Amino acid sequence: MTKSINTKKILVTGSCGLIGAETTNFFIKKGFDVVGIDNDMRKYFFGKEASTKWQGDLLKEKYGDKFKLYNCDIRNNEDIEEIFKNHDFNLIVHTAAQPSHDWAAKEPITDFTVNANGTLVLLENFRKYSPKATFIFTSTNKVYGDNPNSLPLIELDQRWEIDKSHPFYKHGINESMSIDNTKHSMFGASKVAADIMVQEYGKYFDLNTTIFRGGCLTGSGHSGTKLHGFLAYLIKCVATETKYTIFGYKGKQVRDNIHSSDLVNAFYHVYLNPRKGEVYNMGGGRHSNISMLEAIEKAEKILSKKAIIEYSDNNRIGDHIWYISDVSKFKNHYPNWKFKYNIDAIFADICKNGHF
Repeated sequence: MTKSINTKKILVTGSCGLIGAETTNFFIKKGFDVVGIDNDMRKYFFGKEASTKWQGDLLKEKYGDKFKLYNCDIRNNEDIEEIFKNHDFNLIVHTAAQPSHDWAAKEPITDFTVNANGTLVLLENFRKYSPKATFIFTSTNKVYGDNPNSLPLIELDQRWEIDKSHPFYKHGINESMSIDNTKHSMFGASKVAADIMVQEYGKYFDLNTTIFRGGCLTGSGHSGTKLHGFLAYLIKCVATETKYTIFGYKGKQVRDNIHSSDLVNAFYHVYLNPRKGEVYNMGGGRHSNISMLEAIEKAEKILSKKAIIEYSDNNRIGDHIWYISDVSKFKNHYPNWKFKYNIDAIFADICKNGHF
């Protein structure tokens, strides 16, 4: 088949997930046609409540011919190659993944083949068929393993915080943190492999590639579930009066949260001025972060409901006690990008528009 001619076209893997759907909405509004890949493996990973089929149906109904969805597996080179042969892409946004470090331990081979091998399949077809495009990969802060837990942390009433004398106090953790000599979790290791490969395709083959090492990515489009999607799942539990389990650290563990639309806007800035093999820590930073205890209190206040909480002393293996992303490097490279959502705006969005 001859490639279709189109001035602007984007490939979005995991197009029915939180970031994939946000990317689809954003870039169609910018005049792009979107080719999506999603086989709803999230349902396989986490069960029916985590299925993203509803999002795919919504996107197809909303956009018609502007959104073409392929139900295929990113590990299948024949299927992926056929898609690349049939389309000229200006941009590739790769969000498809096995996203849970808890789940990865159950099926390490599935986790690795999806996260690492699937990424390599996409990169090689990008190199062969759309080498002028820009390739954006959503990595994770789990590539740093549990190294953040070795920082000088101080216990406060409702959260852990880093010592004020430490260089990371003002802005958070930057890209200088080592990914070596640390316990990553199986998930973290598979994402490291993919992360390094995306860097290498940029630097070795001189292609436009960018890696975002995300903190907690969230928003009302998130199909939150027990093993993935902390904030969306917590709010869902409070709203539906479902038991929520806190795993370790006295519930004072801190996460920075970035709204999916702020992240996708960052993708757009990269598209306008791409770089080669660049890595960015990306999250809510000091602008938007919260501890689990603080999040429970805020959700209860907004929803006027009492959370049903169970506490386990056993923290998740390799889990972070305190993680706040330093986004200074990205802001320095792309000074016109700014946050739209703070933590209060994120809560308001999920509580009002969340998929419960």
